[in-house]
Amino acid sequence: MTIKDIARESGYSVGTVSRTLNNAEGVSDRARKRIMEVVEKYHFELNSNAKHLKKQSKDGIALIIKGTNNMLFASIVEHLQGMIRDRKYACMVYYIGENDNEVEQAIRICQDRNPYGILFLGSNTEHFKEKFSVIKLPCVMVTSSARMLDFENLSSVSTDDVEAARFAVNHLFALGHRQIGVLGGNMRLSQAVSARYRGTQLAFEDQGLTFEPDRQYESALFSISEGYNAARKLLRKMPDLTAIFAMSDVMAIGAIRALKDAGRRVPEDISVIGFDGLEIGAYTVPKLTTIHQNVLGIATRCVEILLDNLDHGISVVHELEPFYLVPGESVRRRKEEKNNGRNNI
Repeated sequence: MTIKDIARESGYSVGTVSRTLNNAEGVSDRARKRIMEVVEKYHFELNSNAKHLKKQSKDGIALIIKGTNNMLFASIVEHLQGMIRDRKYACMVYYIGENDNEVEQAIRICQDRNPYGILFLGSNTEHFKEKFSVIKLPCVMVTSSARMLDFENLSSVSTDDVEAARFAVNHLFALGHRQIGVLGGNMRLSQAVSARYRGTQLAFEDQGLTFEPDRQYESALFSISEGYNAARKLLRKMPDLTAIFAMSDVMAIGAIRALKDAGRRVPEDISVIGFDGLEIGAYTVPKLTTIHQNVLGIATRCVEILLDNLDHGISVVHELEPFYLVPGESVRRRKEEKNNGRNNI
């Protein structure tokens, strides 16, 4: 009788069986009960020597990605995988939901696979504060800053999301816009969203104004369809809207379609600026104006930092990659109009 046999008879995966036998977290009471019934039925005993050997053998670099629809992360993952394999390491990729706990997932990976190190794409800092201290191997947060967490084995490479969002919104102000709406995510689940929200607030303060989230902010997942629906809701709340700052390019693209379906022209009636600098933005109609993140630079430095830590034991590193505005066709200077006569959606 092997773990695979137990998995087959119990109806659960090998990983779930392994976590159960090792008393690890992440196993439901129902699954644990069923697996232990099979274990007791066949008087199975875990081979401690085999377990010890498995724990001694390293098993590649793990990538944990929050969310399955993030086009920015997809681009970064492609770069990361290639660079990790070029350095002769195996690359293990794990996708989890946006609401899932990435640190708990990392702990399970450490128990099951014993990786050399872990790269986190998409991070909730509260999860790290709660449990990350039990992880002892080198890790890097990708696109989010770990500077304030102050762990001795957690580096980070990111964009200055606060200043980038501040720059984007101030760009709209400089073009005469005052009725500015924002499409973003859930601040409780994403450090990047929280930072970009703070940057938005600072831009309004720069102008002597107060950002009104109940009226000017609409939360959604980072996807085209979610951006579309969020823009429709935002326009209902702000019929005098003249510009939108979207915290991701995919949300901006969805917003442009929603505005067109509402009879609003981009940028003649409403300007839209995105965030990420995805290649797809250069092919939308109109071409998207956006804040560009240095995807290749972020990916390269993350791999270099992680592997330098493994090979040479360097201290943790926290770096910021530069951002810049990519002018497109979706933003223009605000022109005052007496009455456009359009209906709201």
